[in-house]
Amino acid sequence: MKKTLLGLLLTLASATQAQQKLTAFEPGKVWPDDKGTHLNAHGAGVLYDKGRYYLFGEHKIAGPRGNSAQVGVHCYSSTDLYNWKDEGIALTVAPEGSGSEIEKGSVIERPKVVFNKKTGKYVMWFHLELKGKGYSAARTAVAVSDKATGPYAYMRSYRPGAGQWPLGFKEEWKQPAPNEANLKWWTPEWRKAVTEGLFVRRDLQPGQMARDMTVFVDDDGKAYNIHSSEENLTLHVAELTDDYQGFTGRWNTIAPAGHNEAPALCKRNGKYYLITSGCTGWAPNAARSFVSSSIWGPWQQLGNPATGPDADSTYHSQSTYILPVAGKKNAFIFMADRWTPKNPIEGGYIWLPLSFEGDQPRLQWADRWNLGVFDQPKKAAVAQ
Repeated sequence: MKKTLLGLLLTLASATQAQQKLTAFEPGKVWPDDKGTHLNAHGAGVLYDKGRYYLFGEHKIAGPRGNSAQVGVHCYSSTDLYNWKDEGIALTVAPEGSGSEIEKGSVIERPKVVFNKKTGKYVMWFHLELKGKGYSAARTAVAVSDKATGPYAYMRSYRPGAGQWPLGFKEEWKQPAPNEANLKWWTPEWRKAVTEGLFVRRDLQPGQMARDMTVFVDDDGKAYNIHSSEENLTLHVAELTDDYQGFTGRWNTIAPAGHNEAPALCKRNGKYYLITSGCTGWAPNAARSFVSSSIWGPWQQLGNPATGPDADSTYHSQSTYILPVAGKKNAFIFMADRWTPKNPIEGGYIWLPLSFEGDQPRLQWADRWNLGVFDQPKKAAVAQ
């Protein structure tokens, strides 16, 4: 009887917690969904559609296996960005032994969903690594659904840019330099060789590597896949087809040999802003930022957008997405993850308001804040 009563009390406590409406963001803290369970949507992106936000992220499990795809991509929905309803698994991994590229044990990272107005389809892109091959496949993959919440049907994966040179690639760069194979990494000569296509030439026929990624839809409806390529040394931006399910073959490089990953992109007053991280595995590092008047570049590198204590680790997190807040002009939320690779399901989320000083994006830590900060841009992002 005592055990039964205790169980009932715990159930009631959980239900009460699940029913409590959140009114602010508390970065880094446990973030319960409508069932009282910590959100399970890592490396996430957000889609705003018909008055509702949809959060898509990697579903993690406990233990080391949780860094591979054991379940799929989780979806949540919200009308206020604070309180999230569990919508279940939007993309389910295929069974082990099925031979599918997304079978259980593959790696599915950083899912992003966009809506295509021409086809009426919801299109999900993600970074895909094939089961048992580590991170050598370096592919980007696409799945499609008729509903925002899914289920999403897996289509295929790509190595983008196969047989296509990037924009502005000089004719003399199309042939390898005599000594480039023997260049020592990180020397000025090697950096110059990377800028002049050392890895682009290597991967021309199979297609370019595509790891950490995001998807951006511009004002004209054109969509782009921005991903870390060339052994994570150079970011690539590649134009998607009109249905958002493939590549046109038009692409370009961003910051060759800059060693950037975790790209997150937004557009403000006609300019494009990019926030990335360095490449230090699961360990956090200082974020980087860039600005350009064109999606194709040239991109100007700016400083670390983070300010204050722990800015050198981006508040112990890594960028995943920049979310435009619906109905508010130039209001953006910086989304990042606190990775816990030994027990991935415990990973936390850092959401902070993104402000600007001229062209420089700025982040300031807040223990608690709400969307009212965008109505008071000169005041601190603190909620009562």
